[in-house]
Amino acid sequence: MSIKDSQELARHAASIGADGISVISPSYFKPINADALRLFIKEVSASAPDLPMYYYHLPGMTGVALEAADVLNGIEREIPSFQGVKYSGTDLRDLGQCVCYSQSRDWSVLYGVDEQLLGALVLGVHGAVGSTYNYLGHIVNQMLSAFNNGNHTQTRALQFGFMEVITFARTLGFDVSVNKQVMSEVSGLPMGPPRLPLLPCPVSKAQAIAQKIHNFTQGL
Repeated sequence: MSIKDSQELARHAASIGADGISVISPSYFKPINADALRLFIKEVSASAPDLPMYYYHLPGMTGVALEAADVLNGIEREIPSFQGVKYSGTDLRDLGQCVCYSQSRDWSVLYGVDEQLLGALVLGVHGAVGSTYNYLGHIVNQMLSAFNNGNHTQTRALQFGFMEVITFARTLGFDVSVNKQVMSEVSGLPMGPPRLPLLPCPVSKAQAIAQKIHNFTQGL
């Protein structure tokens, strides 16, 4: 998405009373360093300066391998409205640095790798946003409650169950189109086909994953 498109969406968000905006790194012409990415975020934020701004760190999709901690370093001096990061990478060291930097600034750090949530909780993230939570959100709520209550045995058991489901899904091939079809199978609500270039998922594959999810949730 171009910077002009991002600015237009930021202005639209402000005009309809949104609570905040989030920016993902450009992925075609990629920023070469953290300074360049901060400047991009700053330019988008300037189009809606009164809205809290969050950086969405998603290196697996953008192909941008910059460390999020480097992007956050000093960003508050350039973007006064900056309020946090959604971290969807697997580098827990980098995540920990983000949490550490955010603590004294009262920012939010949210985590987005569902099968590694427990590691992120130990590091001090404030919450989680994940695609599988569309149908496993009640399990995540149990996990969060167990963690907050100090029941680490239950927290680990729930995380291990999550890992088993996702590992099974990956053996069949787990991508966005599969995940969308799984949502349909579990919820009973038709979600429709994915947009090209993604191809529809075979129903049998989604049903196998849905059955694995059912076995997991019924065993709790």
